[in-house]
Parts: sequence; structure tokens; C-alpha cells
Amino acid sequence: MKAVVHRGARTREIESRAAEAPALGREWRGRDVNVNAIAPGCIATDDTEALRADPRRDQTIPGRIPAGRCRRAGDLARATVLFASPASDYVNATVLPVDGGWLGR
Repeated sequence: MKAVVHRGARTREIESRAAEAPALGREWRGRDVNVNAIAPGCIATDDTEALRADPRRDQTIPGRIPAGRCRRAGDLARATVLFASPASDYVNATVLPVDGGWLGR
């Protein structure tokens, strides 16, 4: 998945391969392009339906997330808006976890 967001003369690329964001950010910064990535936490999707259908597993996963719940669509949308807005003009080569605190445990 890849989305390119244009704002004025600047371009934001939101890339699904989060591991590449730091290197790409350094490479493209001289061209006035910020490259950042969002590392999403768990979300209720069709792919996780079987996992969520198991009552024992469904209870243990949110219990290991400091926020106590899986990600909602709006959580990711707000992070995306941040990267596409002037608020992130000085943010580059960054991977932003949107995982309810999972990585900080």
C-alpha cells in the first residue's frame, strides 16, 4: 500500500514498508520531500477475525496493549493527517508507532 499526498510544492509519501522510511527520508530530504511511516498496531479486520473469535485470545491481546484496546480506524487517520499537514514540515525519516503503547512496554 502506498499513498502519495501532494501539498503545494511539497510531496509526502506514506509508505507501508516502515523499515525503509529512515533511509528514504535521508535520501529524499535534499529534494524537499519528507518520507515518514506509520507502524500500526493490531486492528479488528477480516484477517484477525479468527483470532478475535477465540474468547481466550481475544481477551489476552488487548490486555498486553497499554491502551487496553486494539487500534480504531480514526487512530491511524489522525496520524496520517499529521504527516500530510504543515505540522510535520520538520519531521522526516521517522516511523510513528500508532499501537496503543505496545512498543513502549
